[in-house]
Amino acid sequence: MASTAPAFTMPAEWAPHERTWMAFPSANPTFDDPQGLDAARRAWAAVADTIARYEPVTLITAVGESALAREYLTSPQITLAERPLDDAWMRDIGPTFVTSARTGRLAAVDWVFNGWGAQSWATWEHDRHIAGEVAALAGAERIPSTLVNEGGGIHVDGEGTVLLTETVQLDQGRNPGLGKAEVEAEIHARLGTRKALWLPRGLTRDYDEYGTRGHVDIVASFLRHGVVAVHRQLDPAHPDFEPTREIAALLRASTDAHGCPLEVVEIPAPRTLTDPDGAPVDYSYINHYLCNGAVVLCAFDDPHDERAAEVFARAFPHRKVELVDAREIFANGGGIHCITQQQPAV
Repeated sequence: MASTAPAFTMPAEWAPHERTWMAFPSANPTFDDPQGLDAARRAWAAVADTIARYEPVTLITAVGESALAREYLTSPQITLAERPLDDAWMRDIGPTFVTSARTGRLAAVDWVFNGWGAQSWATWEHDRHIAGEVAALAGAERIPSTLVNEGGGIHVDGEGTVLLTETVQLDQGRNPGLGKAEVEAEIHARLGTRKALWLPRGLTRDYDEYGTRGHVDIVASFLRHGVVAVHRQLDPAHPDFEPTREIAALLRASTDAHGCPLEVVEIPAPRTLTDPDGAPVDYSYINHYLCNGAVVLCAFDDPHDERAAEVFARAFPHRKVELVDAREIFANGGGIHCITQQQPAV
Protein backbone atom coordinates (compact mmCIF):
# COMPACT_ATOMS: atom_id res chain seq x y z
CA MET A 1 0.00 0.00 0.00
CA ALA A 2 1.32 3.45 -0.87
CA SER A 3 2.23 5.70 2.03
CA THR A 4 -0.29 8.42 2.90
CA ALA A 5 2.19 10.37 5.02
CA PRO A 6 2.54 14.03 4.04
CA ALA A 7 5.55 14.92 1.92
CA PHE A 8 6.67 17.55 4.46
CA THR A 9 5.85 18.24 8.10
CA MET A 10 6.66 21.06 10.49
CA PRO A 11 8.69 19.68 13.41
CA ALA A 12 7.90 20.85 16.92
CA GLU A 13 10.06 23.73 18.10
CA TRP A 14 11.82 21.49 20.63
CA ALA A 15 13.21 19.29 17.81
CA PRO A 16 16.91 19.90 16.98
CA HIS A 17 17.69 23.06 15.02
CA GLU A 18 20.18 23.77 12.28
CA ARG A 19 20.05 27.50 13.06
CA THR A 20 17.90 30.47 14.06
CA TRP A 21 16.93 33.29 11.68
CA MET A 22 16.32 36.86 12.83
CA ALA A 23 16.05 40.35 11.30
CA PHE A 24 17.70 43.57 12.48
CA PRO A 25 15.39 46.56 13.17
CA SER A 26 15.68 49.44 10.73
CA ALA A 27 13.83 52.74 10.59
CA ASN A 28 10.14 52.23 9.77
CA PRO A 29 6.70 53.19 11.17
CA THR A 30 7.19 50.78 14.09
CA PHE A 31 10.63 52.10 15.03
CA ASP A 32 9.90 55.73 14.28
CA ASP A 33 12.36 57.62 16.48
CA PRO A 34 16.14 57.29 16.86
CA GLN A 35 16.06 56.61 20.60
CA GLY A 36 13.40 53.95 20.25
CA LEU A 37 15.18 52.37 17.30
CA ASP A 38 18.42 52.16 19.28
CA ALA A 39 16.60 50.53 22.20
CA ALA A 40 14.95 48.02 19.87
CA ARG A 41 18.27 47.15 18.25
CA ARG A 42 19.80 46.51 21.66
CA ALA A 43 16.89 44.26 22.63
CA TRP A 44 17.03 42.26 19.37
CA ALA A 45 20.83 41.94 19.70
CA ALA A 46 20.52 40.62 23.26
CA VAL A 47 18.25 37.84 22.01
CA ALA A 48 20.55 37.02 19.10
CA ASP A 49 23.62 36.92 21.33
CA THR A 50 21.85 34.63 23.80
CA ILE A 51 20.76 32.16 21.12
CA ALA A 52 24.22 32.22 19.50
CA ARG A 53 25.62 30.55 22.62
CA TYR A 54 23.57 27.47 21.73
CA GLU A 55 23.17 27.33 17.96
CA PRO A 56 24.09 29.26 14.79
CA VAL A 57 22.21 32.51 14.13
CA THR A 58 21.76 34.35 10.85
CA LEU A 59 20.64 37.97 11.14
CA ILE A 60 19.12 39.63 8.08
CA THR A 61 19.85 43.37 7.93
CA ALA A 62 18.64 46.09 5.61
CA VAL A 63 20.99 46.80 2.72
CA GLY A 64 24.00 48.73 3.98
CA GLU A 65 23.34 48.06 7.68
CA SER A 66 25.39 44.92 8.38
CA ALA A 67 28.34 46.86 9.79
CA LEU A 68 25.97 48.82 12.03
CA ALA A 69 24.34 45.61 13.24
CA ARG A 70 27.73 44.16 14.11
CA GLU A 71 28.30 47.07 16.51
CA TYR A 72 25.30 45.95 18.57
CA LEU A 73 26.30 42.28 18.72
CA THR A 74 28.79 40.69 21.07
CA SER A 75 28.91 37.26 19.39
CA PRO A 76 31.25 37.17 16.39
CA GLN A 77 29.73 33.85 15.32
CA ILE A 78 26.46 35.46 14.19
CA THR A 79 26.18 35.47 10.40
CA LEU A 80 24.89 38.64 8.72
CA ALA A 81 23.15 38.87 5.36
CA GLU A 82 21.85 42.06 3.75
CA ARG A 83 18.45 42.09 2.06
CA PRO A 84 15.82 44.81 1.56
CA LEU A 85 13.67 44.94 4.72
CA ASP A 86 10.57 46.75 5.97
CA ASP A 87 10.35 45.41 9.53
CA ALA A 88 12.07 42.97 11.88
CA TRP A 89 9.54 40.30 12.94
CA MET A 90 11.17 37.22 11.41
CA ARG A 91 8.58 34.85 12.84
CA ASP A 92 6.00 36.51 10.61
CA ILE A 93 7.88 37.63 7.53
CA GLY A 94 10.16 34.61 7.31
CA PRO A 95 9.26 31.15 6.03
CA THR A 96 7.92 28.24 8.04
CA PHE A 97 10.47 25.45 7.66
CA VAL A 98 9.26 21.90 7.10
CA THR A 99 11.14 18.65 6.60
CA SER A 100 10.67 15.30 4.89
CA ALA A 101 11.32 12.25 7.04
CA ARG A 102 11.46 10.07 3.92
CA THR A 103 13.98 12.05 1.90
CA GLY A 104 15.72 14.21 4.50
CA ARG A 105 14.91 17.32 2.48
CA LEU A 106 14.36 20.79 3.93
CA ALA A 107 11.61 23.02 2.55
CA ALA A 108 10.23 26.41 3.44
CA VAL A 109 6.57 27.38 3.30
CA ASP A 110 6.23 30.88 1.87
CA TRP A 111 2.91 32.22 3.15
CA VAL A 112 1.43 35.38 1.67
CA PHE A 113 2.45 38.27 3.91
CA ASN A 114 0.37 41.46 3.73
CA GLY A 115 1.32 43.45 6.81
CA TRP A 116 -0.78 41.57 9.38
CA GLY A 117 -4.01 42.01 7.46
CA ALA A 118 -3.08 45.11 5.44
CA GLN A 119 -2.82 47.34 8.50
CA SER A 120 -2.70 51.06 7.70
CA TRP A 121 0.69 51.63 9.33
CA ALA A 122 2.44 48.57 7.90
CA THR A 123 4.66 48.34 4.84
CA TRP A 124 5.51 45.03 3.22
CA GLU A 125 6.95 45.80 -0.20
CA HIS A 126 10.21 44.10 0.85
CA ASP A 127 9.04 41.85 3.67
CA ARG A 128 6.72 39.89 1.40
CA HIS A 129 9.83 38.58 -0.33
CA ILE A 130 11.89 37.76 2.78
CA ALA A 131 10.56 34.20 3.14
CA GLY A 132 11.82 33.38 -0.33
CA GLU A 133 15.15 35.09 0.36
CA VAL A 134 15.64 33.13 3.58
CA ALA A 135 14.64 29.87 1.88
CA ALA A 136 17.30 30.48 -0.77
CA LEU A 137 19.97 31.33 1.82
CA ALA A 138 19.09 28.14 3.72
CA GLY A 139 19.18 26.01 0.59
CA ALA A 140 15.58 24.98 1.16
CA GLU A 141 12.96 24.17 -1.43
CA ARG A 142 10.41 27.01 -1.48
CA ILE A 143 6.78 25.93 -1.18
CA PRO A 144 4.45 28.83 -2.01
CA SER A 145 1.08 29.09 -0.28
CA THR A 146 -1.94 31.15 -1.26
CA LEU A 147 -2.94 31.63 2.39
CA VAL A 148 -2.24 34.94 4.12
CA ASN A 149 -0.64 33.79 7.34
CA GLU A 150 2.24 34.50 9.70
CA GLY A 151 4.43 32.21 11.76
CA GLY A 152 3.10 33.77 14.96
CA GLY A 153 -0.36 32.61 14.00
CA ILE A 154 0.47 28.90 14.24
CA HIS A 155 1.93 26.52 16.80
CA VAL A 156 2.40 22.78 16.27
CA ASP A 157 3.15 19.77 18.46
CA GLY A 158 5.00 17.92 15.68
CA GLU A 159 2.46 15.10 15.96
CA GLY A 160 -0.29 16.44 13.74
CA THR A 161 -1.92 19.14 15.90
CA VAL A 162 -1.86 22.87 15.17
CA LEU A 163 -3.14 25.79 17.25
CA LEU A 164 -4.87 28.66 15.42
CA THR A 165 -6.97 31.70 16.33
CA GLU A 166 -10.17 32.68 14.57
CA THR A 167 -9.27 36.37 14.50
CA VAL A 168 -6.06 35.79 12.53
CA GLN A 169 -6.63 33.17 9.85
CA LEU A 170 -10.29 34.17 9.36
CA ASP A 171 -9.48 37.90 9.40
CA GLN A 172 -11.16 39.65 6.48
CA GLY A 173 -8.00 41.69 5.99
CA ARG A 174 -6.09 38.46 5.45
CA ASN A 175 -8.32 35.81 3.94
CA PRO A 176 -11.67 37.33 3.00
CA GLY A 177 -14.33 34.75 2.26
CA LEU A 178 -12.42 31.76 3.61
CA GLY A 179 -13.95 29.58 6.32
CA LYS A 180 -12.35 27.19 8.74
CA ALA A 181 -12.50 24.25 6.35
CA GLU A 182 -10.59 26.09 3.60
CA VAL A 183 -7.99 27.42 6.03
CA GLU A 184 -7.49 24.03 7.65
CA ALA A 185 -7.06 22.33 4.28
CA GLU A 186 -4.20 24.67 3.34
CA ILE A 187 -2.59 24.61 6.79
CA HIS A 188 -2.66 20.81 6.91
CA ALA A 189 -1.32 20.51 3.37
CA ARG A 190 1.64 22.78 4.11
CA LEU A 191 2.48 21.74 7.69
CA GLY A 192 1.62 18.05 7.56
CA THR A 193 -0.89 18.50 10.39
CA ARG A 194 -4.32 16.88 10.51
CA LYS A 195 -6.16 18.49 13.42
CA ALA A 196 -6.61 22.21 14.10
CA LEU A 197 -7.57 23.55 17.51
CA TRP A 198 -9.21 26.95 17.05
CA LEU A 199 -8.96 29.51 19.83
CA PRO A 200 -11.52 32.32 19.62
CA ARG A 201 -9.00 35.15 20.04
CA GLY A 202 -5.64 36.32 21.35
CA LEU A 203 -4.71 38.82 24.06
CA THR A 204 -6.42 42.20 24.30
CA ARG A 205 -3.39 44.41 23.60
CA ASP A 206 -2.85 42.50 20.35
CA TYR A 207 -5.93 44.24 18.92
CA ASP A 208 -4.51 47.72 19.38
CA GLU A 209 -3.18 49.75 16.47
CA TYR A 210 0.15 47.91 16.22
CA GLY A 211 -1.18 44.46 17.12
CA THR A 212 -1.46 41.33 15.01
CA ARG A 213 -5.17 40.79 15.72
CA GLY A 214 -4.64 37.75 17.86
CA HIS A 215 -1.50 35.70 17.24
CA VAL A 216 -1.61 32.38 19.06
CA ASP A 217 2.07 32.35 20.07
CA ILE A 218 1.46 34.85 22.86
CA VAL A 219 -1.46 32.98 24.44
CA ALA A 220 -0.84 29.23 24.00
CA SER A 221 1.99 26.91 22.94
CA PHE A 222 2.83 23.24 23.14
CA LEU A 223 5.46 22.22 25.70
CA ARG A 224 5.59 18.62 24.53
CA HIS A 225 3.25 16.13 22.94
CA GLY A 226 -0.09 16.33 24.74
CA VAL A 227 0.88 19.27 26.96
CA VAL A 228 0.00 22.88 26.18
CA ALA A 229 0.99 26.02 28.08
CA VAL A 230 -1.64 28.76 28.37
CA HIS A 231 -1.27 32.38 29.42
CA ARG A 232 -3.34 33.09 32.51
CA GLN A 233 -4.13 36.59 33.70
CA LEU A 234 -4.83 36.41 37.43
CA ASP A 235 -6.02 39.97 38.03
CA PRO A 236 -9.77 40.54 37.41
CA ALA A 237 -9.01 44.19 36.66
CA HIS A 238 -7.11 43.24 33.49
CA PRO A 239 -9.14 42.73 30.28
CA ASP A 240 -7.45 39.37 29.64
CA PHE A 241 -8.81 37.85 32.86
CA GLU A 242 -11.92 36.28 31.33
CA PRO A 243 -10.51 35.48 27.85
CA THR A 244 -7.58 33.51 29.28
CA ARG A 245 -9.90 31.53 31.55
CA GLU A 246 -12.05 30.66 28.55
CA ILE A 247 -9.07 29.61 26.43
CA ALA A 248 -7.73 27.35 29.19
CA ALA A 249 -11.15 25.73 29.58
CA LEU A 250 -11.48 25.21 25.83
CA LEU A 251 -8.11 23.49 25.61
CA ARG A 252 -8.84 21.29 28.62
CA ALA A 253 -11.90 20.05 26.77
CA SER A 254 -9.90 19.39 23.57
CA THR A 255 -8.01 16.39 22.22
CA ASP A 256 -4.94 16.29 20.01
CA ALA A 257 -4.52 14.65 16.62
CA HIS A 258 -4.20 11.26 18.34
CA GLY A 259 -7.49 11.74 20.17
CA CYS A 260 -5.79 12.19 23.55
CA PRO A 261 -6.98 14.84 26.04
CA LEU A 262 -4.62 17.77 26.46
CA GLU A 263 -2.88 18.56 29.71
CA VAL A 264 -3.02 22.32 30.27
CA VAL A 265 -0.28 24.14 32.17
CA GLU A 266 -1.33 27.67 33.11
CA ILE A 267 1.50 30.21 33.15
CA PRO A 268 0.54 33.22 35.31
CA ALA A 269 0.97 36.57 33.63
CA PRO A 270 3.45 39.05 35.10
CA ARG A 271 2.05 41.20 37.89
CA THR A 272 2.61 44.29 35.76
CA LEU A 273 -0.77 45.32 34.39
CA THR A 274 -0.13 48.52 32.45
CA ASP A 275 2.60 50.19 30.43
CA PRO A 276 4.00 53.67 31.21
CA ASP A 277 1.08 55.21 29.28
CA GLY A 278 -1.47 53.34 31.39
CA ALA A 279 -2.58 50.90 28.68
CA PRO A 280 -3.04 47.19 29.56
CA VAL A 281 0.05 45.16 28.68
CA ASP A 282 0.15 41.78 26.97
CA TYR A 283 3.36 40.69 28.70
CA SER A 284 3.44 36.92 28.33
CA TYR A 285 5.86 34.12 29.11
CA ILE A 286 4.18 31.98 26.46
CA ASN A 287 6.11 33.94 23.82
CA HIS A 288 9.36 32.09 24.55
CA TYR A 289 11.79 30.52 22.09
CA LEU A 290 13.32 27.05 22.23
CA CYS A 291 16.80 26.68 20.81
CA ASN A 292 19.24 23.79 21.12
CA GLY A 293 19.88 23.37 24.83
CA ALA A 294 17.99 26.44 26.07
CA VAL A 295 14.65 28.11 26.68
CA VAL A 296 14.94 31.82 25.84
CA LEU A 297 12.27 33.24 28.12
CA CYS A 298 10.83 36.74 28.15
CA ALA A 299 11.63 38.67 31.32
CA PHE A 300 9.88 41.83 32.52
CA ASP A 301 11.70 42.77 35.74
CA ASP A 302 8.66 41.28 37.43
CA PRO A 303 8.18 39.08 40.52
CA HIS A 304 6.67 36.38 38.30
CA ASP A 305 9.77 36.07 36.09
CA GLU A 306 11.43 33.49 38.32
CA ARG A 307 8.14 31.70 38.86
CA ALA A 308 7.76 31.28 35.10
CA ALA A 309 11.39 30.20 34.79
CA GLU A 310 10.74 27.41 37.27
CA VAL A 311 7.78 26.16 35.24
CA PHE A 312 9.84 26.05 32.05
CA ALA A 313 12.77 24.44 33.85
CA ARG A 314 10.47 21.60 34.90
CA ALA A 315 9.02 21.33 31.39
CA PHE A 316 12.48 21.25 29.78
CA PRO A 317 14.84 19.69 32.37
CA HIS A 318 17.68 19.25 29.87
CA ARG A 319 17.67 22.89 28.74
CA LYS A 320 18.95 25.99 30.48
CA VAL A 321 16.38 28.74 31.02
CA GLU A 322 17.77 32.06 29.81
CA LEU A 323 15.77 35.09 30.97
CA VAL A 324 16.13 38.02 28.54
CA ASP A 325 14.46 41.38 29.11
CA ALA A 326 11.65 41.60 26.54
CA ARG A 327 9.94 44.83 27.59
CA GLU A 328 11.35 46.82 24.69
CA ILE A 329 10.29 44.11 22.23
CA PHE A 330 6.76 44.07 23.62
CA ALA A 331 6.64 47.87 23.48
CA ASN A 332 7.03 47.52 19.72
CA GLY A 333 4.34 44.88 19.30
CA GLY A 334 5.70 41.41 20.03
CA GLY A 335 8.02 39.18 22.02
CA ILE A 336 11.04 36.91 21.71
CA HIS A 337 9.19 34.24 19.75
CA CYS A 338 8.01 36.91 17.30
CA ILE A 339 11.54 37.93 16.32
CA THR A 340 12.97 34.42 15.83
CA GLN A 341 12.39 31.60 13.35
CA GLN A 342 13.84 28.14 13.70
CA GLN A 343 15.36 26.11 10.88
CA PRO A 344 15.05 22.45 11.91
CA ALA A 345 17.90 20.03 11.46
CA VAL A 346 17.40 17.37 8.81
